[in-house]
Formats: sequence, C-alpha cells, structure tokens
Amino acid sequence: MFGVNTSLIRFWEKEFNMIQPKKNRKGNRMFTPKDIELLQVIYHLLRERGYTIEGAKKKLKDNREDTLRVADLVNKLQYVRAELAKIKTQLEK
Repeated sequence: MFGVNTSLIRFWEKEFNMIQPKKNRKGNRMFTPKDIELLQVIYHLLRERGYTIEGAKKKLKDNREDTLRVADLVNKLQYVRAELAKIKTQLEK
C-alpha cells in the first residue's frame, strides 16, 4: 500500500505507540482503518515532507488534528491530480 518494506512498517509501529494493530494467532498484524490513517500520516510526514522520526512524533503530539487534516487533504489532492492526468492522457489520444 505504501511501497515500503514490512520491516519499516514494524519499525514505525514500535516508534509511534499510537499504532496498535491486533495480532491473530499466527502473529499477523490486523490494522484497523485508524491504524492505516495514522500510517498514511506518518508516511506523509517522513517520506513526503522529510521529517525525522522525532520531528514527526512531535508534530503528531503537538498538533495531531491539524496534521491528520492536512495529510487527508494532501491525499485527496494527489487523487485529483492522478485523475486529471488520466483525463489529459485520454484527451491526447
């Protein structure tokens, strides 16, 4: 989903205590929609905005609601951009 190794997701899980997936008997992680949303925000802060782990933790701690709202807006804008690119491609044919 994020194009990263599962080991990185496990690392983020350890670093950001707000991500708490349930585990089944085999030990597979079962992420909730809230966990996925937080992972998207963490991915956005670390990979797209260039925050350090500590910077991302501070951002989420100090201003969590705004951070979630901005990350959601960025995701929506990226979706719109991709859709517009598809339309452009179709019009060029």
